[in-house]
Amino acid sequence: MMLTLFAAGSLKSAFLPLLDRFRQDSGIDVVVQFGPAGLLRERIEAGESCSLFASANTQHPQALLAAGCALEVHSFAANQLNLTARVMPATDSADWLSLLRDPALTLGTSTPGCDPSGDYTWQLFDNIDAQYPGTGAAIKQRAKMLVGGRQTLTVPEGEIASAWLIRQRLADLFIGYAHYSQALVGHTDIRTLAIPQPYNVRCEYQMALLDAQPVARQLMHFILSAQGQHFLREAGFLTLDGK
Repeated sequence: MMLTLFAAGSLKSAFLPLLDRFRQDSGIDVVVQFGPAGLLRERIEAGESCSLFASANTQHPQALLAAGCALEVHSFAANQLNLTARVMPATDSADWLSLLRDPALTLGTSTPGCDPSGDYTWQLFDNIDAQYPGTGAAIKQRAKMLVGGRQTLTVPEGEIASAWLIRQRLADLFIGYAHYSQALVGHTDIRTLAIPQPYNVRCEYQMALLDAQPVARQLMHFILSAQGQHFLREAGFLTLDGK
């Protein structure tokens, strides 16, 4: 028995150990493909076989449900955004907003439309603009969509996009998911900065059940279970209990 899971790339650190445990407990093999959720949704809509789709937003699962491609959808985790910066004299003492405002610093992002991380980042810029008119728009105009698109850079296996882009001198700053900061603790050449309210964005993760087989539903319930939520929490995600 084998299932196919399409999952947002940001879920890799949580889902790899989660799926190992699911295989051990159930004896069911799961083939997982990670990628930008918007592009994964396009593959599903084009007819690729998929039992369960775990997205970094609600929009893509809800669209599949509305189109009759999904049987049901469930929220299973949440995230926020943060800022990763190169450690250098120009960034050492500046706060997150001062860094984003600095036109001398190259700001990298993911790609809106193709990747929910890019959509959330553009929402962040709009939130900044609501507090400081013109500022968010100016930051948005400078932002470089470096990953998460159809023809953007491919981050090497095992690398975190923010750290890799900064170390490759392709960006000085990167806006990405906050759970990655857990894996970057102790790195001396980069630092992560929290983005406070009312600017930050709640990134709600939702999955769509696409296969009526009981084993597909079994995997969905495992992700929603206390055991599945443990793996998400350990990887730095906000879970259904609000922690």
